[in-house]
Amino acid sequence: MSTLAHVFEAEGIATVALGSIGAHIQGTAPPRGLWCEFPLGRPLGKPNDADFQHRVLAHAFGLLDSDRPVVEKFAETIDDDGAAMSCELPPRHDPNLHPAVDEANGLRQAYDRAVAKLGNRTGAGRVVAPEDIGTAVQSFVNVAEGTPWKEAGIPGIPARVAQDIRGYYETAALALAEHAPAAWAGARWFFTSTEAGRTIMAARQAMADAGEKQPIWFYIAPGDM
Repeated sequence: MSTLAHVFEAEGIATVALGSIGAHIQGTAPPRGLWCEFPLGRPLGKPNDADFQHRVLAHAFGLLDSDRPVVEKFAETIDDDGAAMSCELPPRHDPNLHPAVDEANGLRQAYDRAVAKLGNRTGAGRVVAPEDIGTAVQSFVNVAEGTPWKEAGIPGIPARVAQDIRGYYETAALALAEHAPAAWAGARWFFTSTEAGRTIMAARQAMADAGEKQPIWFYIAPGDM
């Protein structure tokens, strides 16, 4: 980002870079930078808080008045409190399905409501379509139960498929919880409180125990999960 900023500046286009990690924005030295000590993925701080976001943008755009390199820190800090979101999951519907698959199918209406309201910015569809999420979850069930991952029916690179499943769940949760969760709260909820999340973690461990190459299984979930 900072390198591109220098390229644009060389062509006469003024830039401002926003960064969430102080050492990174200081080390990469953009022509103008604003360090916002917010959780990763929240560059403007507080979701649905237009006044707060406008203050961030006003500070950032104010740096355009500087005729020399400058990096400043936004005055307010937002901490990640480490909490998971609270979200009630739908009851079991089809006892003939694995609980994780039945759970995923049961979230479809909530997922569709959230997409209709918010758009599909973080949901499924990059690798797995929403209607195929249950089948994708079943493929991780197969791995967790001992099937080699290449024979389990995973419809793509495991990490990308897992990301689509997680995105589907976190998008559905926005409709069920009816509030914007804290940063990473949705991820913690998915991996610790849902059948699908726990199944994916079990599949990840099974792949590691089977001696698969680390890049294949490690990136299925965030490293600190």
